Amino acid sequence: MSTLTALDIMYDGREVALRWADGQTRRFHALWLRDNALDPATRSPENGQRLITIGDVPLDTHISHGELTDQGVVLTFAPEGKAATFTADWLLENAYDHKAPERVGWIGSALETWDHRLNGHVPSGDFQTIRQDPAALADWLASVRRFGFAKLTGGPAESGALLRVGELFGFVRETNYGKWFEVRSEVNPVNLAYTGLGLQAHTDNPYRDPTPTLQLLYCLENTAAGGESKVIDGFRAAQRLRDEAPEDFDLLSRHCARFEYGGGAGVHLTARRPMLELAPDGELIAVRFNNRSIAPLRDIPYDQMMAYYQAYRRFSHIVDDPGMAVSFKLEPGESFLLDNTRVLHSRNAFSGEGSRWLQGCYFDKDGLLSTLSVLEHAQRRAQA
Repeated sequence: MSTLTALDIMYDGREVALRWADGQTRRFHALWLRDNALDPATRSPENGQRLITIGDVPLDTHISHGELTDQGVVLTFAPEGKAATFTADWLLENAYDHKAPERVGWIGSALETWDHRLNGHVPSGDFQTIRQDPAALADWLASVRRFGFAKLTGGPAESGALLRVGELFGFVRETNYGKWFEVRSEVNPVNLAYTGLGLQAHTDNPYRDPTPTLQLLYCLENTAAGGESKVIDGFRAAQRLRDEAPEDFDLLSRHCARFEYGGGAGVHLTARRPMLELAPDGELIAVRFNNRSIAPLRDIPYDQMMAYYQAYRRFSHIVDDPGMAVSFKLEPGESFLLDNTRVLHSRNAFSGEGSRWLQGCYFDKDGLLSTLSVLEHAQRRAQA
């Protein structure tokens, strides 16, 4: 628990500066604080949703009085004469008085990029343990948030068991493939994933809008020679491109590629998005890369098309670099969950002898992050 040690009301109450026991200081605007008050008249105690509109807050809102407490600070806002309490932890968590990132392609502090050196240290959890122990489930989900993927061992080698994994954190996103899809060799396959061919590392379904944000691949049989799974951190690959060829990074993030799929009866999916997607402040938020489903590029200016292809080729070479990959062979009952907006996956070719049978399905990342947030809040309350 953090502690406030000093309060300074400035500029006729329009701003306030707060200092914590560790010496750091953060400034806040009175209007921002009033809008984010946590009292029952401002936010619903049941669900935390705001009960007022921004128009309900007087434009000339200012702080007329402030007092530090053991938990944080009580501020009184004029002209309403309204008092609101803010904890020191909440203020620090939501502080916005910090230096803006200077480089495009930055990522959040909760994420960690990686390359082949993660081999031998693949984040993993045990199916039975995470079903019974909320702390173990939180650790496994946190690994997915941090690294973009994590393995799971010890599950039943039963068709449909992947849904039991998904129930731990979210809901299946059903597509034209159904609730789940089979990954094994087929005659006249509707998708190259259903062959024994090796596949270049890719993100799944970039032709959907929105793209599925989580993918789970679950192993039921794997006696064929080859077929090892590989994962590549698309964020690390993108940052490497930025550092080695910033003009190429700029091209792939500034112009939209097109993706298309029409392999099934009654299905024709298209989407137009950049291969490297940035938030307005330069945060890297998504990678879309799939050589099998890229459609004719037609949103790049004529005089930049060849440069764009050079950037596309350079990024492809980075993705194909063996030094970027982490590989493992799934055994029956094992699976891995990946962030499909970040982590590219592939497999080695496998022979016709023996069998390789995986099942896959999609989920939305907000379900995982919601479950993880609830678990982490419960842990913090238990430790308080």
